[in-house]
Amino acid sequence: MLNQKQALGAFSALSQETRLSIVRLLVVAGPDGMAAGLLAEKAGVSPSNISFHLKELEHAGLVSQQRESRSMIYRANIGMLGDLVRFLMEDCCAGHPEVCAPAVQAASCRTPAQVTP
Repeated sequence: MLNQKQALGAFSALSQETRLSIVRLLVVAGPDGMAAGLLAEKAGVSPSNISFHLKELEHAGLVSQQRESRSMIYRANIGMLGDLVRFLMEDCCAGHPEVCAPAVQAASCRTPAQVTP
């Protein structure tokens, strides 16, 4: 269960345009993740800039890294992202499920082509 301090750290990390784009790219990449160089290219930032942003996202628990050969592969921490959504929604309904229905419907899975970073 995510606590308020963890949620604030995650929201702080996501409140920057490049970092939000990185997380969205990694969510679309799925469990295979993406090499840092390709991620930099797709996000439109330099390798040193991507490194800075990835460290912030990793510190917030939103991404993980793993060395594969000579590359660093980054993956979205789907569990943490789910916890973040649950944190936002846990008090949403206040006993009235119809209040949350539009948000739940909007959060349903979409194909990667429908997601724009």
